[in-house]
Amino acid sequence: MSEVQRARGSGLAPWPARLTSPPPRLSDFDISHDKFEKDMDTWQRRVDNYWNLLTPKIRPDTIRNIMDMKANLGSFAAGLRDKPVWVMNVVPEDGPNTLKIIYDRGLIGSMHDWCEAFSTYPRTYDLLHAWTVFSDIEKKGCSAEDLLLEMDRILRPNGYIIIRDRRVVVDFIKKHLTALHWESITIVEAEAGLESDEADTNNQTKVKVK
Repeated sequence: MSEVQRARGSGLAPWPARLTSPPPRLSDFDISHDKFEKDMDTWQRRVDNYWNLLTPKIRPDTIRNIMDMKANLGSFAAGLRDKPVWVMNVVPEDGPNTLKIIYDRGLIGSMHDWCEAFSTYPRTYDLLHAWTVFSDIEKKGCSAEDLLLEMDRILRPNGYIIIRDRRVVVDFIKKHLTALHWESITIVEAEAGLESDEADTNNQTKVKVK
């Protein structure tokens, strides 16, 4: 291993502080510490809101394996650090390869193209989190119906899906609930007062149970 490689792996905070501490390799993506901390704060509040929506509907210890289908910097998973869950962080293969940031935070992850099937060996999932994933595959000309079927395959019976996307996407998914044997629990508008980006404009959050 070269000195450069060793240097890039240094400077990490000890566990568990590294989950919420800006990792050294943020500079590879021109992300400032301030932007990282705002991202962490935004996703912490979103995770708290998600959990408040789910808590009345779930039995204790029924959510263990979670997948974040578009993990970005891994802040959704970091926001779950006080929960007894395991999170697979998925990074789009045609976007910035932020896996190095996810790894530096002590998390696990993989790259994937959601126009293709995802290998579920050796596990399936109790909860899927899809932040603008449907909008992304729409831009690529891939089938949203195929993605819904893939999510249905990945999800365990009585599992949950959180879809955070544009209103038109949520309305499209609502039309397929009966065919998929999914139940809609709640639909809420994107939280007011949070740091947002273009992808979150006019977003809705939809929570469903399989």
